[in-house]
Amino acid sequence: MKILVTGGTGYIGSHTAVELHHAGYDIIAIDNFDNSYPDVLDNIKKITGKELAFEKVDIRDKQALKSFINKHKDIEAVIHFAAFKAVGESVQLPLKYYENNVGGTVNLLEALRENNINNIVFSSSCTVYGEANPPVDENCPISSAQSPYGNTKQICEEVLFDQTKTCDLKVVSLRYFNPVGAHDSALIGELPIGVPNNLVPFITQTAIGKRDMLTVHGNDYPTPDGTCIRDYIHVVDLAKAHVAALKFLREKKYKESFSIFNLGTGKGNSVLEVIQTFEKVNSVKLNYKIGPRRIGDVVQIYASCNKALKELGWKTERDLENCMVTSWAWEKHLKQLAIGH
Repeated sequence: MKILVTGGTGYIGSHTAVELHHAGYDIIAIDNFDNSYPDVLDNIKKITGKELAFEKVDIRDKQALKSFINKHKDIEAVIHFAAFKAVGESVQLPLKYYENNVGGTVNLLEALRENNINNIVFSSSCTVYGEANPPVDENCPISSAQSPYGNTKQICEEVLFDQTKTCDLKVVSLRYFNPVGAHDSALIGELPIGVPNNLVPFITQTAIGKRDMLTVHGNDYPTPDGTCIRDYIHVVDLAKAHVAALKFLREKKYKESFSIFNLGTGKGNSVLEVIQTFEKVNSVKLNYKIGPRRIGDVVQIYASCNKALKELGWKTERDLENCMVTSWAWEKHLKQLAIGH
């Protein structure tokens, strides 16, 4: 199968491109570099030994996107990552998020329909569940989104679902929990632009001296150590799930046109557990303090991944320690290159 990867130079997109290559797929990627860097392409080549076919395309540009897909009518499936993902920024700039995440998805679906491309794997999020009693399975009700970012994921799922009713489109929506870690080579990883919104990049940037101090937002939650609990999944495990989702589509294992799978470890870790694990495995003392709660934070959430195991044959292989080791190796690699420092 020839696979189009939108957002192919982003954090999860780049790792998935590597795993697709290892699985023998023919890949072409697009990105606009709004939230990534061109040298990711060189690093993917270093890892795989093969140049990634790539074109710079912005999914908001309907004509450019259609023109690109018209040139590549042999695409059989799309993995759709291209989206803005910073929760805080989405609150400040909601129109930016709706234009790109929702509008871009609509543009993509129009181009796919015109070229009779009927398989798509969508990058969704556990934010659609809001505050729920863990472990959360795919039957958990959708909650009101707590940010424009979260709302764009809900809306995109609805758009994709509605589109399956009008044509032969088959959709796998993968609801990620908390992606962390980096490739073992330390050549690709998470590189947030500006101040990180997520815990692990803030930990590594504090450890290396880019940030003065990490603030733990609240230690009075009803959890064992008082800090929030999340399900942290290694990005390489996450990338492999997309390969499994393509196999699921290729072999027509779906029972419905729209399939949903949670991607997590099935285990929750608190903020303090993550910090302590990072300190232990990397022999680094972290400068952190306890601060007030942050508005909108869910107390605890972690996945039930039984459906992904049963239907995709997928489960995580890496633990939190490996997440922290590879995240730290990536941050040190960035410092050597003076990127983001």
